[in-house]
Amino acid sequence: MIKERIKKNKKGFVLLFAVTISAILLAVALGVANIALKEVRFSTNARDTNDAFFAADTGIESTLFKDKTTSNYSAPGSGSNSWIETIGGLGSVNQGCVKINVTKIASPVSTTFVAKGYNNGSGGSSPNWTCVPTTNSVERQLEVNY
Repeated sequence: MIKERIKKNKKGFVLLFAVTISAILLAVALGVANIALKEVRFSTNARDTNDAFFAADTGIESTLFKDKTTSNYSAPGSGSNSWIETIGGLGSVNQGCVKINVTKIASPVSTTFVAKGYNNGSGGSSPNWTCVPTTNSVERQLEVNY
């Protein structure tokens, strides 16, 4: 009779041991999954930041090139001129866009380009791009004065 009680106690111990090992393995798996999820978010955020920055850089380079080679960008006769240009279809998934605010002042002569690049928000088609960033857009801004 004593041996039967010991066997019953051992059966309970095996069940307790199996549940404990399962709980430990589940905790380790959840910890690894949490780390992996954070790494995926970090890499996506880095890509979005790069897309926004390079969109702004593309806008500045394009506007500087036009300013150097096109008569449409000539200095104003008096006062100041200001306009906005938009370029879309940029970035790693062609959803990036940039809005470039160009301001030219006659006296003293100065030119300012402010480019706001977004990782998404591109719409329309060339040359009539729209740049309407979404709520989850990443924005990077570059400014050039000369």
